[in-house]
Parts: sequence; C-alpha cells; structure tokens
Amino acid sequence: MKFLKNLGLVLLLAVMLVAWVLMPWQGALVLAVLLALWMLLFRSGAQTRSVAAVGISTLTQRLGSSAVIVVGIAGVVGVLVALLAMAEGYGQTLRNSGSLDTAIVMRGASANEVSSSLSREDLVQIEQAPGVARNAKGEPIISAETVTAANLPVKGSTTGDEGSAQVRGVGEAAFTVRPNVKLIEGRTFQPGLREIVVGKGAVRQFEGLRVGASLKLGNQPWTIVGIFASGDAMESELWADANVVNDTYRRGAGRNSATVKLENAAAIKAFSEALEANPQLKVKASTTLDFFAKQSEKMTQILRIIGITVGAIMAVGAVFGALNTMFAAVAARAREIATLRAIGFRGLPVVVAVMLETSLLALIGGLIGGAIAFLLFNGFEASTMAAGSVGKLSFNLAVSPQLLWEGIKWALAIGFVGGLFPAVRAASLPVTTALREA
Repeated sequence: MKFLKNLGLVLLLAVMLVAWVLMPWQGALVLAVLLALWMLLFRSGAQTRSVAAVGISTLTQRLGSSAVIVVGIAGVVGVLVALLAMAEGYGQTLRNSGSLDTAIVMRGASANEVSSSLSREDLVQIEQAPGVARNAKGEPIISAETVTAANLPVKGSTTGDEGSAQVRGVGEAAFTVRPNVKLIEGRTFQPGLREIVVGKGAVRQFEGLRVGASLKLGNQPWTIVGIFASGDAMESELWADANVVNDTYRRGAGRNSATVKLENAAAIKAFSEALEANPQLKVKASTTLDFFAKQSEKMTQILRIIGITVGAIMAVGAVFGALNTMFAAVAARAREIATLRAIGFRGLPVVVAVMLETSLLALIGGLIGGAIAFLLFNGFEASTMAAGSVGKLSFNLAVSPQLLWEGIKWALAIGFVGGLFPAVRAASLPVTTALREA
C-alpha cells in the first residue's frame, strides 16, 4: 500500500508539473485567487491559514536553512534566465531584420543567401514582376545584392585572432528597401569606388573600423566612409557598392539575392506567384520578415535547449536542498503539527500550509534570481555566427517579461517538488508516532 501511495503521489506530481509548465501567467493568477478565496471562506482554508502563519513566522528563526532554498533557487533561475536571454536576444535581432512589405528573392533550392545565385537575366525578370513598388521616376525599388566574407582582427584580442565579417554588396535602393538603416557617422559610399560603410555592431566586434580608416578586402584597399545603425542583423555587416564588390571578388554580373520593396504587404502573394509561374525563373520569394524568422529558428532552439538542460541539472540540486531543508523543518515542528491534528486539524490544511511555506521561499529565490539576471545580462552584448551567413552576428541579450515569468515558474515548481513530500509526511504521520518522535 505504501508503494502504491508513493507511486500515485509521483504520478500526480508529474501531471501537475506538466500542467504548470504549460500554464500562462493568467492561469497562475486565477489559481492564486481561488486559493485565497478558499483560505478565507472555508473552515479547512482557515486552518491552513493558521498553520501557515505559524510556520512563516518562524522563518526568521531558521534563516540558515531557509537561505539554502532561496540561494539554490535564485541560482537556478538566474542561470536559466541568462541563458534563455541569449536565445531571446538572438531571435529578436533577426526578427527585427524583416518586414511584411519587403521581399527577398533567392534561387529556388537555396536555404540562405550564401548558397543562392541570381543571373543578370533573373534580376531583369524579377524587376518586372507585379507587386514591385516604384519610385518617383517609375523605376522598380530593388536592391540586387552580393554576400561574401572578410576576415578581420577581433577587437580586444591580444593574440591577433581574426573573425569572419559579412560583406554585403548592395544596389542604390538598399537604404530605400531598409528604411531603418540610418547613417550615424560619416556618409554613404559612392558607387564605383572602393568605399565601404560599416554597421555599429561590426564596429563593436572588430578592430580598426572607424571613419577614415583603410581596410583590405579581396587584397584591395578600401576606405571606411561611414557607420550605420539599424537595430537588427544588418548592424553586423559591411556594405559597399555591389558592382565593385563583384569586381573585387571576381563574381561577374550575378548576385546572391534581391531585396524588393513591395507596393504593400498584400502584394507578396501576387509577386511570389508571378515568379513561380515564370518558366524563365527558378526562384522563390518570401517576405523578409518570414525569411529572417526562419533563419533564427534553429539557433534559437539550440540556445533554449542548452539553457533548459543546464537549468534542469541545477534544479535537481535545488530540489534536494529544498527536500532536506523542509524535512528538517517538519521534523522540528512535529510536536506542533501532531498537537494541531489531535485537536481537529485535518491533513489537507497541514499539507497546503507546508507547501505555502516552501512556495514563499521559492518565490523569493525566483524573484532574486530574475532580478540578478535582468540587472547583469539584459542588454549585454554578445556575438555568434549567424545561421545561413558567413559572418558573426552581434546582438544584445534580452531578459523579457516572458523569460522572467518562466524563471518564476521554474522556482515555484522546484518549491512544489521540494515541499510536497515533507508536507505529505507531516500530514500522514500518526499523531502518536509524531509525539513520540518529538
């Protein structure tokens, strides 16, 4: 019977944890309101309130053991939120790189710009497709672009390390199709000249990227004439005239991709269908928002898996710490709990009261861990190789409210697991046995 009881308890715990993980914050708020109403309106709830008040009031007398739970859970939440903030920041940077009224066109079987190629004839056909916006002169707003890589010295390296930077050869409409790209220093490059503008994210990563400096790309000297900001993945790139980039790297007249300004967000359907129906083309088109969202999916998933795995390993240690602490606390209060049960207190109020005490400590630990993660890591600059590119992507870690809520959920789950078994033992131990042990 004891085995079956423990097995049922474990199964109940598993079901409740799954439900808790999937629960949004609104559901948790409803649960908290229902618990508060139960404690206010029902006799068993009033008993729970009385037992919990006594236990919580003695926490100051057990600062050392209580701190074990708080510090352990704070560490779990802090590390978890910090690691998940990497995935969040990376994903946000790429998602901010696109919009619904611009489209990117690549070779049909290509997963990214690096593996794509478009001929001059392809570009002419793309310009004539329906849905392409035109400027005041009636010219299609399209930037045919070449993507390549350059090895540059990493900023702050004492051993001369080099990193890969993505160089983008762009057309005259590059700033029109990406209106969020703004020059913050210097000027834009002049077509036909070996001049280049660099993103402020690249400036943070690589040495010597400043206005007026010389840069060697493709064994040719280039002059940095400007620095731009965009708030997205483009900030990690270096931009220059596509014709000059192609000449330098012997790319001919072809391009890797074409970024197109659409007449409106709804025009993507007619535009993509026209390209697919054209027998002279083997290309695919999607909004830049969809393209960059897909580019971020795999890396975001990897970073989240790493964060959750590390958090789960640390959570196991925190659970054992909470179990030991709460078993000791329950044992120290065995006489008190036995006396309460002898005078008519039921088992359920005792269980809930012990769980409330553990949950309070877990909540404090979760809040501390979340606050530390936010203060230390929100906005922290990081970089990694961007999916589907040939250069590093500079991004800022983002500790969002959703991540903080995930951290709080983990904290309360740890507190729940750590407090459940001691609480059930306190409520199920025979009164005579409890008094004898005390």
